[in-house]
This record gives sequence, C-alpha cells and structure tokens, in this order.
Amino acid sequence: MAGTARQFQAENVDVCLVNNQGELAAVNNWCPHRQGPLAEGWIEEGRIVCPWHAWGFDLRTGECLEENSRVAVYALKQQGDEVLIELPAE
Repeated sequence: MAGTARQFQAENVDVCLVNNQGELAAVNNWCPHRQGPLAEGWIEEGRIVCPWHAWGFDLRTGECLEENSRVAVYALKQQGDEVLIELPAE
C-alpha cells in the first residue's frame, strides 16, 4: 500500500521499508537524534518523518533537512514478491 512504512530486521540491522506512492525505499530504522523508530512515523514529500521530534529524512539520500544529520539508505531490488536489501559489509 502506498504511503506506508514497516520495520524489518535483516542480518541484525533494523530497516525501515517504505512504500512511497508505489516506490520502495529502505533506510535505517532509527532516528539519529533520539533513536525514534522511523517506521512508526509518516511519509511526507519524499521523506520519512520521525514520530518523536518530526525530523524528516529524504528517502533517496538519507539527509535530514531540519538538522545536519542523516540515516543510512540501503539499495534494494524487488524479485517477484520478495524485496532484497543490500546491507553494508561489516
């Protein structure tokens, strides 16, 4: 469903998977400000907005317009009904 966000765990990384008007995006689920759960926030103008203090993170770059901060953005691809997320090497 467009305009939704859900939290998933992949290889011990909490990922916020967003459906923004039919386009999927994946970012780190935790806001760097106070560790708010981004998947519980809302989607606005191509950004996922933290439900705790309304910091918004661009779904393509991870940048926050309100503060000098960012979240990790993960590359993804869809194969049939599965979504594959590329996590950084540890």
